[in-house]
Amino acid sequence: MSIEAVDIKYVYNAGTSAAVTALDGISIEAGRGEWVSIVGHTGSGKSTLAQHLNLLLTPFSGFVSIDGVRAAPGSREARAARRKVGLVFQYPESQFFAETVREEIAFAPSNWGVAGDALDACVTEAASWAGLSPAALDANPFSLSGGERRRVAIASVLSARPDYLVLDEPTAGLDASGVRGLTATLRELCSNGMAVIHVTHDMETALSMSDRITVLERGVLAVSGIPERVAEYLSQRPVKGLVMPPSVRFAQGLREKGVSLPLVSRVDGIIEVLEEARSRRKR
Repeated sequence: MSIEAVDIKYVYNAGTSAAVTALDGISIEAGRGEWVSIVGHTGSGKSTLAQHLNLLLTPFSGFVSIDGVRAAPGSREARAARRKVGLVFQYPESQFFAETVREEIAFAPSNWGVAGDALDACVTEAASWAGLSPAALDANPFSLSGGERRRVAIASVLSARPDYLVLDEPTAGLDASGVRGLTATLRELCSNGMAVIHVTHDMETALSMSDRITVLERGVLAVSGIPERVAEYLSQRPVKGLVMPPSVRFAQGLREKGVSLPLVSRVDGIIEVLEEARSRRKR
C-alpha cells in the first residue's frame, strides 16, 4: 500500500498575467514504513506538492492515489482518503484554534466519531508519541515554545492515526536537541509502519534519515532516488539554495585526493535516533 502522486502539474493564478507554474510533471511515491523526503529551496514547489498529497489542492493534470484509490478533492472518496493522510503545516500556529492542547489534539479523532475513553486514549497516545508531557495537555498551545508548538501540531495529526504523515519543514526553528528528538519520533513511527513524507531544505537530515529523496528546483524534478545517488548528483550539479552537509563536502574533498569512500553514511545517525526514541518511551 502506498501514497502516490503521478505527473502533477499545478499553476497559481492560472489564466492571468501573474500565472506561475509551481509544479510541472512531478511524481513521488511513499510506501508504509518508508521515510521519503521532498527537498528544495524556497519557492521550489515542495509545499505545494505536500498539499496535493493531502488532497487540499487539485492538480491541473496528473493525479494522487492513496492505497490505490484516486480521489479528487471534495469527493466522497476524498474524505475517506484524507483520513489516511495527516498534514502538519510549516507554521504550527496556522492550524491551532482550541484553548488547550488537549482539545487541539482531540479535535481530529472526535471529528471522525471517536468519543469517551477511546478519545482519551487517542489524545494520550498521540501526546506521548510527539514527546509532550501530561502537564502540557492543559496548557494553551499559544503559550508554548516554538518546539513545543511543533509537537502539538504533530500530535494533533497523529491522534487521527493516519497511515501517511506529511510534514512541511518540521525541524525549522528547532535547536539541535529538538531536531534529534523529533527525528527520533519520526523514525520510530516509520518502524511501526507509518510512512513519513518529510518536506525540507535540510539536506543533512534528509540524507541521513531518508529511504528516498526527491529534489525539486523551480517546480521541476532535479533528481530522485536513494540518498547516496542524490548526494552524488548534487555534489556534481548543485541546486541553488541547498547546502550539502559538512560530512559530504569533507568526503568529496577526500575523493578528489584519491581516497575512495561513500558520500553518505547513515547507520550511525539512525542508531542514534532509535536509541533516543527508546529512551524517551521508557521515561
